[in-house]
Amino acid sequence: MTIQLGVLMDPIAAIHLKKDSTFAMLLAAQDRGWSIQYFEQGDLSLVSGEPYARVRRISLFRDDQRWFEFTGEQTIALEQLDALLMRKDPPFDMEYIHTTYILEQAEARGVLVVNRPQALRDANEKMFTSWFPQCTPPTLVTRRHSELREFLDRERDIILKPLGGMGGESVFRVSATDPNINVIMETLTNLERRFIMAQRFLPEIQKGDKRVLLIDGEPIPYALARLAAPGETRANLAAGGRGEGVPLSARDRWICDQVGPTLQRRGILFAGLDIIGDYLTEINVTSPTCIRELDAIYGLDIGGQFLDAVASKLQIKQQ
Repeated sequence: MTIQLGVLMDPIAAIHLKKDSTFAMLLAAQDRGWSIQYFEQGDLSLVSGEPYARVRRISLFRDDQRWFEFTGEQTIALEQLDALLMRKDPPFDMEYIHTTYILEQAEARGVLVVNRPQALRDANEKMFTSWFPQCTPPTLVTRRHSELREFLDRERDIILKPLGGMGGESVFRVSATDPNINVIMETLTNLERRFIMAQRFLPEIQKGDKRVLLIDGEPIPYALARLAAPGETRANLAAGGRGEGVPLSARDRWICDQVGPTLQRRGILFAGLDIIGDYLTEINVTSPTCIRELDAIYGLDIGGQFLDAVASKLQIKQQ
């Protein structure tokens, strides 16, 4: 029987085709003969506790000019799906949380939702690292400017970032002599009304901010080292960084061993760890990227490996 796969994502017409990991996943699903139903956040509804979506059947093409086609539209109960990929990008706001509540109703009716809705709510991509302090640099989460100043005085060179952003958005490097420290703290904390994260600046960023992908807790053996553009602290690809493939180091594998079992236990089937030097800095669970870059460099099929893991989970559910 053909597997019915749903995908909730941002508008597919606007994706960066050569970098979009969701597209790689969907190509792998189509290659396996799965039926793919596409929908966006605004297509969801909950009717007397029953989750529904306005879906469009989608066909995909390996063509930079025409990469998809919709072939029909209908409203379905989500329980008609076998599996559902939640690939909506942040911001992780209340609309995102409300979406997870709807998807949780689908999960309760037997749909395999990847990643699990509860895990998406619980595993904030910045703060989830606090479960693994043995892997992280010195880190502080606070609203209070006095605590941030004490942390800066101690570490001398730090990174400040919001807890809900992505792609390097609103990430600041601050030194002890920075004349803008007050306005940066005021802006990021909204005058001490919002928690932010501070971390020791890691000079190893010059060698790259590595993205390590894990499927069901097991790492892909290569990482994408994202290198910052000249004059830029942030190495995120969205901030102009460039990527180079590197094999995982012994330390990278040790960090994966620390984090992987917790990801498995929480139902996080696909995750991306950010590692700078010897330290874990973020755990990405909403819509991790870098599949297509690593596929292109090493001739991998990470989307296919991921779909194999999804199929394996479906077989277990059916037993």
